Amino acid sequence: MKKYNFTVVIEKDPDTNLYVGEVPGFAGCHTQGETLDELMQNMKEVIELCLETGKEHKIKLPQFVGIQQIEVTA
Repeated sequence: MKKYNFTVVIEKDPDTNLYVGEVPGFAGCHTQGETLDELMQNMKEVIELCLETGKEHKIKLPQFVGIQQIEVTA
Protein backbone atom coordinates (compact mmCIF):
# COMPACT_ATOMS: atom_id res chain seq x y z
CA MET A 1 0.00 0.00 0.00
CA LYS A 2 1.12 3.52 -0.79
CA LYS A 3 1.63 5.95 2.10
CA TYR A 4 0.37 9.52 1.88
CA ASN A 5 1.02 12.63 3.97
CA PHE A 6 -1.67 15.27 4.31
CA THR A 7 -1.78 18.64 6.02
CA VAL A 8 -4.71 19.00 8.41
CA VAL A 9 -5.93 22.48 9.33
CA ILE A 10 -7.32 22.46 12.88
CA GLU A 11 -9.57 25.01 14.53
CA LYS A 12 -11.48 24.98 17.82
CA ASP A 13 -15.18 25.82 17.58
CA PRO A 14 -16.01 28.27 20.38
CA ASP A 15 -19.69 27.28 20.40
CA THR A 16 -19.25 23.50 20.70
CA ASN A 17 -15.72 23.46 22.15
CA LEU A 18 -14.87 20.75 19.58
CA TYR A 19 -11.72 20.56 17.49
CA VAL A 20 -12.53 20.71 13.77
CA GLY A 21 -10.08 19.47 11.16
CA GLU A 22 -10.02 19.54 7.38
CA VAL A 23 -7.65 18.73 4.55
CA PRO A 24 -7.51 21.85 2.35
CA GLY A 25 -8.56 21.19 -1.23
CA PHE A 26 -9.91 17.70 -0.51
CA ALA A 27 -13.70 18.17 -0.76
CA GLY A 28 -15.62 16.47 2.02
CA CYS A 29 -12.50 15.60 3.97
CA HIS A 30 -13.32 17.09 7.37
CA THR A 31 -14.36 15.92 10.82
CA GLN A 32 -14.34 16.88 14.49
CA GLY A 33 -13.39 15.54 17.91
CA GLU A 34 -13.52 16.41 21.60
CA THR A 35 -9.72 16.09 21.94
CA LEU A 36 -6.85 16.46 19.49
CA ASP A 37 -6.19 12.72 19.73
CA GLU A 38 -9.83 11.93 18.90
CA LEU A 39 -9.79 14.47 16.06
CA MET A 40 -6.67 12.95 14.50
CA GLN A 41 -8.08 9.41 14.74
CA ASN A 42 -11.27 10.63 13.08
CA MET A 43 -9.24 12.48 10.43
CA LYS A 44 -7.31 9.31 9.61
CA GLU A 45 -10.58 7.42 9.04
CA VAL A 46 -12.08 10.23 6.94
CA ILE A 47 -8.94 10.55 4.80
CA GLU A 48 -8.94 6.80 4.17
CA LEU A 49 -12.60 7.00 3.07
CA CYS A 50 -11.87 10.02 0.87
CA LEU A 51 -8.94 8.21 -0.75
CA GLU A 52 -11.10 5.15 -1.41
CA THR A 53 -13.83 7.29 -2.97
CA GLY A 54 -11.24 9.30 -4.89
CA LYS A 55 -9.83 6.16 -6.52
CA GLU A 56 -13.31 5.19 -7.69
CA HIS A 57 -13.87 8.62 -9.25
CA LYS A 58 -10.23 9.23 -10.30
CA ILE A 59 -9.97 12.41 -8.23
CA LYS A 60 -6.58 14.16 -8.21
CA LEU A 61 -5.13 14.68 -4.73
CA PRO A 62 -4.56 18.28 -3.59
CA GLN A 63 -1.06 19.69 -3.34
CA PHE A 64 -0.60 21.69 -0.14
CA VAL A 65 1.14 24.99 -0.82
CA GLY A 66 1.11 26.81 2.51
CA ILE A 67 -0.73 29.04 4.95
CA GLN A 68 -0.58 32.81 5.04
CA GLN A 69 -2.15 35.36 7.32
CA ILE A 70 -3.62 38.65 6.18
CA GLU A 71 -4.62 41.67 8.26
CA VAL A 72 -7.99 43.24 7.52
CA THR A 73 -9.62 46.20 9.20
CA ALA A 74 -13.40 45.98 9.48
